[in-house]
Amino acid sequence: MDSRRIGIVGAGAIGGWAGVRLALCGHRVSVLARGATLAALQDRPWRLKMAGEQLEARIHAADNGAALGEQDIVLITLKGPALASAVSDIAAMTGPESVIVPMMNGVPWWFLLAGGGELGPSALASIDPSGEIARHLPFDRVVGNVVHAAASGTGPGQVTHKAGNRLIFGEPGGGTSARVTALCNLFRDAGFEAEASERIRYEIWYKLWGNMTMNPISAITGATCDRLLDDPLVSGFALRVMEEARAIGARIGCPIEERGEDRNAVTRKLGAFKTSMLQDAESGKPLEIDQLLSAPREIARLLGMETPAIDALTGMTRLFAREKGLYST
Repeated sequence: MDSRRIGIVGAGAIGGWAGVRLALCGHRVSVLARGATLAALQDRPWRLKMAGEQLEARIHAADNGAALGEQDIVLITLKGPALASAVSDIAAMTGPESVIVPMMNGVPWWFLLAGGGELGPSALASIDPSGEIARHLPFDRVVGNVVHAAASGTGPGQVTHKAGNRLIFGEPGGGTSARVTALCNLFRDAGFEAEASERIRYEIWYKLWGNMTMNPISAITGATCDRLLDDPLVSGFALRVMEEARAIGARIGCPIEERGEDRNAVTRKLGAFKTSMLQDAESGKPLEIDQLLSAPREIARLLGMETPAIDALTGMTRLFAREKGLYST
């Protein structure tokens, strides 16, 4: 495959997991980074520990999008709370033919911009209150994405891959396209398990359905997922949240047929692990509350639905994070 200019916005775990491998496959990778990570990447290769190997790749790193220049593909691997402050840099990396791929958790800003199910085109104030994200990152440039992988940063410019290798790409409005096919081929050539979906919004909602309980509850309690699921009161509450999210999904074109008990049984098999939100809380990083909880709650209100379990979890998580200085409206 021809070498492509690939810009990565966010030099954390997922950014490193993707960036090093794409660079080693011959693509011209650039990364937007700051602080100690920027200094490390300007001084030495980006490092990825994966499958017992240490992979290293030299890339171009800068702290502003204009210095990186126009890219063919822009991968957004930031945490949700950091996106709004980076949109002008992303716009500077985006040309008329560029493709923007948000590789992020939770509900993205574009999720209902083309409507879905019973809802017409809708902007989500919980994700993009001023509309600035949508103005800088045009809907027609976006390709949806879901990451099924786990990685962690182990130091500036250093990442360790833990599990998973699956990426799902799809058009935000559904269906197929040549650019989705091209992205899948590009990532497969770099060793990823990449697949196309004609209903990427469903894939996003399904991943959210599994993440929106364990992540915030673990952050509040400090407990690993096995302990959460082994407590019948906690696991019962999580199932009520999931049932409300399932009901929302059924009305926005994202129906989930699986039972919450079966989904949690899969999580239970992973053992005593810390969720990404618990890791962020322990590290003093902002929590992705709006992407995982506030947005589903807002969608429910647009539908005229009551969600007492989601409301309770949102309120408790938000208050916990505010008291720790990890969330601001």
